[in-house]
Amino acid sequence: MTTRTLIPVEEYLTTVYRPDCDYVDGKVLERNLGERDHSYIQVALAAFFFARRKTWNLEVFTEQRVQVRQNRFRIPDVCVVLGGTKEKIFTAPPFLCVEILSPEDRMSRVQDRIDDYFAMGVPNVWVVDPARRCAYHATAAGDLHRVTGVLRTGDPALEVPLDEIFE
Repeated sequence: MTTRTLIPVEEYLTTVYRPDCDYVDGKVLERNLGERDHSYIQVALAAFFFARRKTWNLEVFTEQRVQVRQNRFRIPDVCVVLGGTKEKIFTAPPFLCVEILSPEDRMSRVQDRIDDYFAMGVPNVWVVDPARRCAYHATAAGDLHRVTGVLRTGDPALEVPLDEIFE
């Protein structure tokens, strides 16, 4: 569902969407998800981080609203916050945002989401492609670097072996 008529941010925030939708400059944008491979990777990543939450001093969230700008809300498939947060809608940048590709995803839309995360100040953005069983580390310059073996974040260094999520 993509709205043609612009809606105010207050309406977006008080409307329940199933699944939740992004909000970009007055437009409600559907997210591609709901297929087995997407869901499996989302759960695997969240479980991996959740199991290490105390050791790594972090909290992990799936499908969490993140206000990347005044009139933009994104819902990353997985996000990680160092130390934790009590915000209902995140306004402080998460430490990591992960986008999991669905077969219908267009790279231009994924890149828009990545750009929004970096503009907000998110230091680490990953893109996971279940169909190809590969992952990418995104950069603020707009590059995607294919990762083999282990996905890593910057300071602090968190490591996720790809074979743990692509079992």
